[in-house]
Amino acid sequence: MFERSKRGEQALLIQPHAAGHNDADVLDEFAELARSAGATVVGNLTARVDRPSPALYIGSGKADEARLMCDALEADLVLVNQTLSPVQERNLERHLERRVVDRTGLILDIFAQRARSFEGKLQVELAQLKHMATRLVRGWTHLERQRGGAIGLRGPGETQLETDRRLLAERVKILSRRLDKVEVQRTQARRARMRSELPRVALVGYTNAGKSTLFNALTGAEAYAADQLFATLDPTVRRLDGLACGEVVLSDTVGFVRDLPHDLVAAFRSTLSEAREADLLLHVIDASDPNVRDRIVQVNEVLGEIGAGDIPQIQVFNKLDRLEASVEARREWLDGGLIERVWLSAREHIGLALLRAAIGERFAETRIRTELHLPPAAGRLRARFYESKLVLTEVADESGWALQLDMSRAQAERLAADDPWFASQMQAHLKLPLEAWEQGAEEDEAALGRVGS
Repeated sequence: MFERSKRGEQALLIQPHAAGHNDADVLDEFAELARSAGATVVGNLTARVDRPSPALYIGSGKADEARLMCDALEADLVLVNQTLSPVQERNLERHLERRVVDRTGLILDIFAQRARSFEGKLQVELAQLKHMATRLVRGWTHLERQRGGAIGLRGPGETQLETDRRLLAERVKILSRRLDKVEVQRTQARRARMRSELPRVALVGYTNAGKSTLFNALTGAEAYAADQLFATLDPTVRRLDGLACGEVVLSDTVGFVRDLPHDLVAAFRSTLSEAREADLLLHVIDASDPNVRDRIVQVNEVLGEIGAGDIPQIQVFNKLDRLEASVEARREWLDGGLIERVWLSAREHIGLALLRAAIGERFAETRIRTELHLPPAAGRLRARFYESKLVLTEVADESGWALQLDMSRAQAERLAADDPWFASQMQAHLKLPLEAWEQGAEEDEAALGRVGS
């Protein structure tokens, strides 16, 4: 097995492409992935592949050329911007006499470096083990040895490969059980936020679009942010206040990338659920990216894969400070008002007020402001209003309390479901069936006695 260099690996990049699809931007992104993993890119090689070779993926001629380049450039690592089968990866290593890592393995390596939380580390290890399961035979000559034959070790025998596979499968089961427990805890926390009836907003976008920088600028948090791919893996949740709609819950999520490994999508199911269960997505886009349209399409494809494709979006074009042409922060609507865009710079704190206004307006329509007169017998309901922070003003007199309330529609519906008297007072706002509340004054009096119970 090839040893990992301690001086920082010198990497040769191989970019396979079909006829007519030699995209330099794809290779640039792959080079950035390599640098994010800690490798030094010393050269790159493009290889036209109309029909992948079952043995090497690339042709044998290109494999020979790659070996000569590795020798000339002193590269000790070869990175292939494609998902290789275990056989292809093993054969390439033998042919090149160097370690070979495909796109999936490279992204997994970056995730392993970036994971900070207990859950994130479990998710990455699980994805790595699933990827490793089919690659146990790579270059390991000791796997042919049998246990058994010596004193105390006789028996049916088991190859070292079978032992490793069994131990790996057991480790996968352990990690899966631990992740299930962590997911239960995260689900409970998410349900607690849902019970608060606060609207949920999630930041999504291509990796390195500036999501964490925007998250910090909006909330004053100190989430890790850096100009590198996959700087943030673990979701961070904060309350965002001062909006026209009141408070909302804002979450920062992992960035997306084209051809995100399926094992990672599966392993990060609980992290991605922050986006899947949001009421609104802030799709953060790097306005300075020359391939901005492709990035939007790629993010929307991943959102569709995780079941978040139908959630309303606000497109946030970030990094205005990097544009050569002078572009002012602004809001705009496309397709007859169906698509809203906000242009800003999170790093320079330019245009944040526009985004806050856009979020507030999205949820303002779901809020109800009304006056309600509570009789003295409704003290428990009044207490619930204060507990939920729904009261704007209050005037007390001999007949009870005159309250000015501000609540979300979801809060009003929940209170109405618990209390018939409150539901009868809110019928006009909630458009509830009149038949349920036209029961006469006597039934209203009886309901009043059950207020807050």
